[in-house]
Order: sequence, then C-alpha cells, then structure tokens
Amino acid sequence: MAGGQTLIEVALGAEHAGWRLDRALAASLPSLSRERLKVLIKSGALMRPDGSAMRDPAVKASGAEIFTLAIPEPAPAHNEAQAIPLVIVYEDEHLLVIDKPAGLVVHPAAGNRDGTLVNALLHHCGDSLSGIGGVARPGIVHRIDKDTSGLMLVAKNDVTHEGLARQFAKHSIDRRYLAIVSGLPMAASGTIDAPLARSSGDRKKIAVTGEGQGKHAITHWRRISPLRDAALVECKLETGRTHQVRVHMASIGHPLLGDPVYGRIAKGHRALLKELGFARQALHSARVTFVHPVTKQVLSFESALPADMQELFSALGV
Repeated sequence: MAGGQTLIEVALGAEHAGWRLDRALAASLPSLSRERLKVLIKSGALMRPDGSAMRDPAVKASGAEIFTLAIPEPAPAHNEAQAIPLVIVYEDEHLLVIDKPAGLVVHPAAGNRDGTLVNALLHHCGDSLSGIGGVARPGIVHRIDKDTSGLMLVAKNDVTHEGLARQFAKHSIDRRYLAIVSGLPMAASGTIDAPLARSSGDRKKIAVTGEGQGKHAITHWRRISPLRDAALVECKLETGRTHQVRVHMASIGHPLLGDPVYGRIAKGHRALLKELGFARQALHSARVTFVHPVTKQVLSFESALPADMQELFSALGV
C-alpha cells in the first residue's frame, strides 16, 4: 500500500500481443473486471516502467510488457452486514473457504441489493476483508453462479487476495466440479479446448467461439457414474471462465440437467425434475486445492454433493 493505493505489478506475456490492453490486463488479473480496468486505465492508474501513464484501454498490447497498476484504497463498503448463515469449511486470519448453497448470490448487483454472500461476509468478518474487489465485492477473489453450489475462497486481506489472484491467473489452483449431465457420454473421459465469449445473439449468454475470438478455456472431464440417460461427471478446470462447465459440456451434447440457459430438458427427465422440484443447473464445486498465500501450505478441501443433487443422482440410478 502506498499513499492510499495498492500497487500491483502486471506482466503481460507474448500470448497477449495484439490484444486490447484492457482485455490483456483482465486475463492477467482475474480479480478485476474488464470494465473496472478500463476506468482505472483512463484515470491514469496504469504506469509504464518509466512512470508514464497508459490512458488508452483500446491500445494494442505488444506482449512481454510490465506495468504497475495503482488501485485506489476502496471507500468504506456501504453494503449492509446481514446475519445470513454461512457454512465455513476453513478459516484463519488470512482467508476463508465457504461452502456456498445454491440460490445464494455472491455479491450485490441490480436486482440483488442484499441477501448476498458479501452481506453475510461483512457480518461474519466485519472490516477484515480484502478491498481489492472494490466496494461491491470485498473479499471476493472468484465467483460461482447463484444456482451453483460448493466451495469458494474468500480473502481477508489484500496480500492474500493478490496471492490467490496470481494462482488463479496461472491456473495453478486445482478446482473440480461435480455435474449431472444429460445423456451418457460414450468416452470415459475427455478434454474440451474451446474458447468462450459473450454470445453475439444474447449478451447474457456465453458461447463457444472460433480460435482467437474468445478467451482461452479448457475443461477436463471424466465420467464417474452412468445414470438413466444421464451421468455424473467430474470436471477439472484448467481455466475459469464464466459459465465454463455449463457451456463446454453443452457443446459436446451433454448439457447439465436443470440448466435453464444452456440445457434442453429431455422428455425422460422433465417429469422427474418437476417431481423433485429441481430447478437449477446440477453443478457443484466439490474440491479445491491451492497454496496458502501466506503460510505456503498446500490446502485441499472437499464438499459432498448437496441434498438436492444427491436426491437427483439417486432417482436417476440404474
């Protein structure tokens, strides 16, 4: 921290050559959104090694560049602390591992001003949350969808936040999801290497794009249990893009059961989902392994299938 600012050194690689500067920075700093980076760049917060400011977010990156990004100390969070129960898998003075239930929004936004994970964290942690995520997202290093359940990492201070963000950027955090997909994959395992970007037809959706047109995205999957016209699969993320598992599995003909955006409910599953009241994508963040940014210990945590997915799994048993 220097003069009310956090200074972060950002190194762009040769693979970023030709990209817009804001896009290249967003790929290297997953804890910051591209929109926030645009604002920071235009404000003169991105500096070259000689101290001069880069102010054009649209300029093309040349690759193999090093910048210093000055992130202003966040204003006090105006989000309300709320006594929302949390399932805490692990906690120390630096970070928490949360087992998020399906239905809980991660941070306040339009339509969800309170009742979020951030509101719960403010009640549990008080002011001891990383400010790098800004006023709206204190402590939030990464996100999972509202209707996805499972493990999430939360930073209590900026050093931990930066350390975890670097691991996410290097894809060194081992994240594994359990998903119940429609149809039985013929292969026992596979790798989906397909870039992702906002759909040109619907900006709320993500779509597989042509090479060089979207963000690099790789999912490794393996079939765990065959089910009735379905399967339980494990998905290991090599990258962590928005809706990655949902879009990638749908792209190979096996959308997640219950997915209201990327899935088509098969006739044989429609009555069962209605009977069980299962109305979300069948996706659970089941395992995370990472290096503690402060103690340097390797930590690994697992979360069993939640009750609703377990009920669906049992009902589909063969």
